[in-house]
Amino acid sequence: MFQVISATWALLFGMLLLMVGNGVQGTLLGIRGGIEDFSTFEMSVVMSGYFLGFLGGSRLAPEMIRRVGHIRVFAALGSFVSAILILYPLVAHPVAWTAGRVLMGFCLSGVYVTAESWLNNAVTNERRGQALSLYVMVQMAGVVAAQGLLLAGDPSGFVLFVIPSVLVSISFAPILLAVQPTPAFDSTKPMSLRALWDVSQLGCVGFFLLGGVFSALFGMASVYGSEAGLSVPQISGFIASIYLGGMLMQYPIGWLSDRMDRRLLILASAIIGAVASLLAMTMADDFPTLLAAAFVIGGTSNPLYALLLAYVNDHLDYEDMAAASGGLIFINGIGAIMGPLITGWMMGVVGAQGFFLFLVLLCVTLAAYAAWRMTQSDAVPVDETGSYAPVLPTASPVAVEVAQEVFIEAAQEAEAEAEAEAQEQDNERQAEDTA
Repeated sequence: MFQVISATWALLFGMLLLMVGNGVQGTLLGIRGGIEDFSTFEMSVVMSGYFLGFLGGSRLAPEMIRRVGHIRVFAALGSFVSAILILYPLVAHPVAWTAGRVLMGFCLSGVYVTAESWLNNAVTNERRGQALSLYVMVQMAGVVAAQGLLLAGDPSGFVLFVIPSVLVSISFAPILLAVQPTPAFDSTKPMSLRALWDVSQLGCVGFFLLGGVFSALFGMASVYGSEAGLSVPQISGFIASIYLGGMLMQYPIGWLSDRMDRRLLILASAIIGAVASLLAMTMADDFPTLLAAAFVIGGTSNPLYALLLAYVNDHLDYEDMAAASGGLIFINGIGAIMGPLITGWMMGVVGAQGFFLFLVLLCVTLAAYAAWRMTQSDAVPVDETGSYAPVLPTASPVAVEVAQEVFIEAAQEAEAEAEAEAQEQDNERQAEDTA
């Protein structure tokens, strides 16, 4: 682990600052939108714009990197991110904010692709899983820490927009000064959506529904807090609880996923998420209960992304795993674009608690579909499944492909160990026969 940290500390520190800046602006816009009297629907469009841009960036950034190189793409997109953060309070209009969010999502997607390429190149194959785990922890820790910065200024002022802009600008320095040149960027042609559906219907449905869940949490949680009349410290605590749950529950769920039928774990996680969302909806006036429910919601929904990815991998040949990741990201991205829009509409119809009602409906749908799929096919034996690799819904195609490589390497090592053990037993039998 120390070898991984020494090789990647500059990248990880830069990404930590970047995630703090991104985490501040995501929450701050929801609060500031209420101050500016934006309607819930207008804020849902603004928040949806980020995921539209992120999906576009995931598909276009690799081509940009191939044409002009990692350094230029990283520096150019990072400059745009810093500038957009400053422009939000200067042009407080839903159309301008939507355009800014689309561009922000596009730029950050490209930044993630570039940074994750460097991270992958900075470590050996044997350390790739550890590097990915550290990267996930840094991302989650950055978003959690960002919520504390909301208490450093007045959301109606200018300071809270300057702070993330400065953090984002500073974050590029350690990365650009410390990274080594990377090999030529290459990406895998994605598997067709039809082929993905044939491989794993639960995986496709799960990724689509989870896109809606994650985008609602990432984009609309602060809008909910503003609509529900929560104070700024309460909103920051509420959102921090979501991501703290996601960070702490990633590994227990990963441990369980390698030891049981993953469909059962998907079912259980979705049911627990639905119950926690229902509890939050019915007891929103009790803030400690709201915090506890937020922790559970984040703790079940964030690990579901990696869990579903591992489940799909159990049904793929090694050579198809990288190709499948592109299609899964696309399916997840479509769900993410729709998530804030539907959440905003539901909040407009039933009030602030429409936020949790949307989460309940998606989690119940996922649980019901997982239960139905369990009646349609047999489970993959636990000893034939691959290892769980932590990866977040914010991951670019590079991080997902790295997770796939970790999965493949772990599976190949397990196969080699099984073959060696079988050979050893065979040799022992032969020795006994000879004796």
